[in-house]
Amino acid sequence: MHSHQPSIVQRKRKSLRRQRLARRVLPFLASLFLATPMAGNIQQSMAGGSRNELRMPKMDFSPQAQFAQELRATYTALGAEQEGLRFETFEKAMTGYLNLRQAGKLADGKQVLTVIDFDLPSTEKRLWVLDLGKKEIMFHTLVAHGHNSGENEANSFSNTDQSNMSSLGFYATGSEYEGKHGHSLRLEGMDEGVNSNAAARSIVMHGADYVSEDFIKQNGRLGRSLGCPALPMDQYSQIIDAVTGGTCLFLNKSDAGYSSQYLNQDVAIATLISAASTAKSVS
Repeated sequence: MHSHQPSIVQRKRKSLRRQRLARRVLPFLASLFLATPMAGNIQQSMAGGSRNELRMPKMDFSPQAQFAQELRATYTALGAEQEGLRFETFEKAMTGYLNLRQAGKLADGKQVLTVIDFDLPSTEKRLWVLDLGKKEIMFHTLVAHGHNSGENEANSFSNTDQSNMSSLGFYATGSEYEGKHGHSLRLEGMDEGVNSNAAARSIVMHGADYVSEDFIKQNGRLGRSLGCPALPMDQYSQIIDAVTGGTCLFLNKSDAGYSSQYLNQDVAIATLISAASTAKSVS
């Protein structure tokens, strides 16, 4: 009988071919791997270990990480960065929105969040109306601040009647009415001592002819209100109709020393994760 087992020479030839193939393929695979975002973490973890040890980075599945992931996904889906809304402002606004929802301060049937960022000057569009359900930005426009809050930039804020200043913080929108500024929207301040006198001060959303690009061209800034977030005449009515009846409004200023019970991240995390879990189970 003839043996069908490969000879020693054949085995050596096969081994040499495998080694040559490995020398060609492994550098290519390594270049692909090192191009991934995870590679930096793995390289760092390898720096202190032995050459033969490859430690994968730990994945963070904590509630805080899940919260950050959900917020970033919503921010991206909205296209908020492209529309000039900074993530830091969005994160604060969403934290308050979720706290207010958990506290039963907002209408159940609406997922609308309005953000005004006074970190920006009046010459820039600094109001956004976000439809969180449809993941779309409904409006992005100009908005005025109070006369005594500053010229082009809002730097001073008050909860005091007759101060003619804007008040920061979280609001719940109320009912629509026809007043001296025409079609207007009542606002209820949620932050005690910060904007809780909004109703008594008649701080409302309304239109104003001094909120326009033409006014900016003539004066170098918008006109100013008596403390109300005044809107452009060609959009104010549509905006009021979109945000009326128990939706959230947030007025931001980063360096004004503002704090709020509604910026409780633990409550926001629990609310968002619960909502996300419910949505996934339904789908």
